[in-house]
Amino acid sequence: MDDGFLMEVCVDSVESAVNAERGGAGRIELCAGLVEGGTTPSMGLLQVVKQCVRVPVFVMIRPRGGDFLYSDREVEVMKADIRLAKLHGADGLVFGALTEDGRIDTELCTALLAVCRPLPVTFHRAFDMVHDPLVALETLISLGFERVLTSGCDSSALEGLSLIKRLAEQVSACCLFPPGGGITERNLQRILEGSTASEFHCSARSARDSGMKFRNPNVAMGASFSAPEYSIKVADVVKVRTLNAIAKNIL
Repeated sequence: MDDGFLMEVCVDSVESAVNAERGGAGRIELCAGLVEGGTTPSMGLLQVVKQCVRVPVFVMIRPRGGDFLYSDREVEVMKADIRLAKLHGADGLVFGALTEDGRIDTELCTALLAVCRPLPVTFHRAFDMVHDPLVALETLISLGFERVLTSGCDSSALEGLSLIKRLAEQVSACCLFPPGGGITERNLQRILEGSTASEFHCSARSARDSGMKFRNPNVAMGASFSAPEYSIKVADVVKVRTLNAIAKNIL
């Protein structure tokens, strides 16, 4: 963070991880299922990404899409995935868990944090679904999370900027509060200036056409809302560099 900021790029492929690093990302959040907001990646993906990049790789621990209220068996999956991610070289972990009434699940978070240590841990955008963000933030700080990722409990970090700024004023020096959600080259300056953040989180992706020459237009591999089979979204080196340059000029 020689320039006073750090850009974290969320990726779901080796190509995106390499592009993110080439573009100037200081950290990678490795996920699967970005269309669902990110789920736990395969350990094979983690292994290969670690072979291809030098920047720290934080691994998403989320057993499924949907809400952040987990069953006992899902918790066992999360614990197993944390152990495997540590074994295969994760530099940090990312997770979040809530109670049914929209509060931080302190019991579960404490248990998962114990499995994660000594690695640093980010509480992800489950934070944006809490009942009272000010109370939730105090809880996360007391539990020992190093970072809390948020869009300000709104549809994007720009829309939630006023709350992000308010929360940032509440954060202690031991906890970082990177904004994330809908960050682009068009709004990054406003978000960073308005939040006084020293880190930010983005995907910086562009669609790339598939290399398939034969295509069957009658079959889809997922539900009707899923991404098309013949269009691949990857982290865009130019977009990452542009965001990096904007941040350097601000902070």
